[in-house]
Formats: sequence, structure tokens, C-alpha cells
Amino acid sequence: MLVLALDTTTRGGSVAVVTDDRVLVERSGDATRSHAERLPAEIVSALGDASVSVDDIDAFAVASGPGSFTGLRVGIATIQGLALATSRGVVAVSALEALAHLASADRGVGDLIAVWMDAYRHEVFSALYRVSAPEAYSEGRLEEIEGPVVSTPDATLARWLGLGCRPAIWIGDGTAVYATMIEGTGEVRKTEPMAAAIGRIAISRGRARGTIDPAAIQPLYVRRPDAEVARDR
Repeated sequence: MLVLALDTTTRGGSVAVVTDDRVLVERSGDATRSHAERLPAEIVSALGDASVSVDDIDAFAVASGPGSFTGLRVGIATIQGLALATSRGVVAVSALEALAHLASADRGVGDLIAVWMDAYRHEVFSALYRVSAPEAYSEGRLEEIEGPVVSTPDATLARWLGLGCRPAIWIGDGTAVYATMIEGTGEVRKTEPMAAAIGRIAISRGRARGTIDPAAIQPLYVRRPDAEVARDR
């Protein structure tokens, strides 16, 4: 299976072309420019470097969130357009899950993986996973202990420790922002581009569950957009 994967949950984001057994291309985006400005050229460049065309792609994959509302909308719309134009299916992957898979690459069964993404406003998007299968990026690789939540980092850490969950590995840009808070609670991994991980998860998930129609993608916002909050007020 040949997959084009896209992540626009962060300012830079990334794009990758992945096959069953390897990553053909992965590159980070130019964080000085908006996703809307640069995405078409970055996707065309990645396909060219992988020596494939968009018609060669078997399925498309995209980070469904959480992250920048604008970034998510641009990324999802881009993948939907490509999938519709080529009559291909899509796999949507949580950015939190993708980061957890990256962090679990060399970990054994039973290890806890904590993901913190900076949600600003002194909050983090978080999720907690346990490694439950030996094969990297497989469908059963990670067990979700706590799904995507947004809250203050101190409340999140207290909640997990109160449940007896002490992470072995931490990952995500939120771990850098709140490094002093989690010091001594586990190893902190450097956050890497996510597109290749999203592509590899999509291959495994696509085989196990199949792809979905592009129109069925649901953004994982976790927190309500400011516009909705203001409207309700």
C-alpha cells in the first residue's frame, strides 16, 4: 500500500509518502508560511522526491487533531480534495496517537506513554497509552488508558498519578513548555515530525478496518473553537 500522509496540527506540520515497509519521503513544513500558502507545493515536491504521482497513491492519511483549528481545516480539506479527485479512501489519525507511536518505537509491552501537546492558555492536550503489542505501528500496539483531554498540566499529572499511572516516556511540545513539572517522572522524548508515523498507522489501520469516505472525516478539536464560545456568550 502506498500512502500520502499529512500533518497540519502544528505550525510547521509535515508531509510523507510511505509504503508497506519504509518511509520514502518525510519532510517538515516551513513554519514561517501558512499551511494554505505552502501545502500544494510541498505535496507536489514530496511526491516528486518519492518518484510517484498522486494517481499512484492507494490511500490518503491526515492528522485529525487536536491542534490549530485553521491548520486542521486546511489539512483535512486538502486531503479530502485529493481523495475525491482520485476516488481513494482516507484514514484519519489522532496527532496524540501518532506521537505515542513514535515514542513507543523501542519500548516494551506494559510501558506507559504520555503525550502532551501545548494547547496554550496554560493548558495541554493530553492522552495516555500503554504498549500492549510488540509490533510497531500495528493496530493493537497501543491501549488507550485516557483519551484526548484538554486541561491544565498540573491537573493532568495529578489525575494520572492518582490513578497509579506513572509514564515511562513523555512526548509532545507540551513536555518542553512544562518540563519542570514532569522532571523525574519519566524519560522525555524529542518531538519529531508526525506525517510518516501517521502514514504507517494508516497502512495498518486501513488493512484492519478499511478506509473511510473523505466526507466522513471528523476533526478532533477536543476544545471548542473560540468563535463558538463567543457566539454562545
